[in-house]
Amino acid sequence: MIRPRRDEDLPACAAALRGVHESDGYPVHWPADPGRWLTPKTMLGAWVAVAGPAVLGHVALTESGDAIAQAVGIAAPELALVSRLFVAVDARRGGVARDLLDCAARAASDSGLQAVLEVHAIAAGAIALYERAGWRYVGSGEGAWTAADGLPAKVRFYIGPS
Repeated sequence: MIRPRRDEDLPACAAALRGVHESDGYPVHWPADPGRWLTPKTMLGAWVAVAGPAVLGHVALTESGDAIAQAVGIAAPELALVSRLFVAVDARRGGVARDLLDCAARAASDSGLQAVLEVHAIAAGAIALYERAGWRYVGSGEGAWTAADGLPAKVRFYIGPS
């Protein structure tokens, strides 16, 4: 089941995120305050996939910045950026990531916004998910964060299906 994230979900989300970070290196740099990282100031909404009390995954929508707006050719106020998408390591391969991605894209559309995302160019599994889900690659650039090597991350920009 996917539902809107609640404040009381944040500890379980942070625990799942810790496992993802240790397994996959996402996020590249572990945040000092995972709850704050999961709740960026520009957040438009957040959802969790749950099975009973267990949080299986998370996704958020945020306002978009100018870099991705330029990459997709749509003004930033018309966009919603899919962000903070992850699935707990022990909950993978069951379609949770695809369901969360679809949920975020629907929420953007329901708000009259176009869903977009950026992904680290080395994240082959995530890229494959987005492309299988019908997201369209529209360009590459530098991310707003540094990669493990200390250089700006190379990212790929995608626009969601209509």
